[in-house]
Amino acid sequence: MSERTMDPTGDGRLDSATEAFVAHRKLLFTVAYEMLGSAADAEDVLQETWLRWAGVDLGLVRDPRAFLVRVTTREALMRLRTLGRRKESYVGPWLPEPLLTAPDVADDVELADSVSMAMLLVLETLTPTERAVFVLREVFGLDYDEIAEAVEKTPAAVRQIAHRARAHVAARRPRGAVAPAQTRETIVAFQRAVETGDLQGLLDILAPDVAFLGDGGGVVQAAPAPIVGAEQVARILIAGLGRVADAASLRPAQINGHPALLLRLDGEIDTVIAVRIDDGLVTGLYAVRNPGKLSYVQRETDLRR
Repeated sequence: MSERTMDPTGDGRLDSATEAFVAHRKLLFTVAYEMLGSAADAEDVLQETWLRWAGVDLGLVRDPRAFLVRVTTREALMRLRTLGRRKESYVGPWLPEPLLTAPDVADDVELADSVSMAMLLVLETLTPTERAVFVLREVFGLDYDEIAEAVEKTPAAVRQIAHRARAHVAARRPRGAVAPAQTRETIVAFQRAVETGDLQGLLDILAPDVAFLGDGGGVVQAAPAPIVGAEQVARILIAGLGRVADAASLRPAQINGHPALLLRLDGEIDTVIAVRIDDGLVTGLYAVRNPGKLSYVQRETDLRR
């Protein structure tokens, strides 16, 4: 939804409601995306939020930002429950929709961590309400009273949910902090090994229990189930790229706030490969091939807290 579609005057001027919405739009998109893992669904949530906001008496709204976050959260919660049913019939592993992010997203370490593919997959293991509470508290720093209004729970209940969600995420998030320079070095080494067919080079940077997940959505070919183990993952990567070597190119990109790789075939983006690194080794590879999930890697998305 662009600013142009929200121009009720028709002459390029924004009314006060539209101006307030536009001012907070990047924040609202980030909230919705972190809750849903889908940029397309986040955009739909923003459309619903705008429709509700356009009908509000602004004279009764003390804090537009808090009000808009509350509405966005409620809309995202409703859509999250629908997404849960949709994922049950999804063909193969489901991965979040990758975003080509602006370089400055990586500068906000907490934001970049919260939108990483690895973290979004951890958030998938929470209940919808736990996910909303965790995102609003841990990522956006809302107080318990604000969150309680957004999820329609008491502040006391929200505190308990936040504690439970925090413990759940802590047990599953990346185990060791990795400096950005080390991450880039690992990505470069990974790219070189795959491109040159260097099996030992790959084995040197893959954790013994590395997991490879491929998301084709039943539209294009992808691994139907997670592949676990350095030897298996390394051989599949080298064999897979070897089959299309003449038409393929791997290029680095900033995906969800972290270094990743874009695989192009005949110049067109075919696969986004996001990487999880723990203690200097690759522990997760997330290959998104579903064409319906690749539109947001064609242009940068500006995420904000």
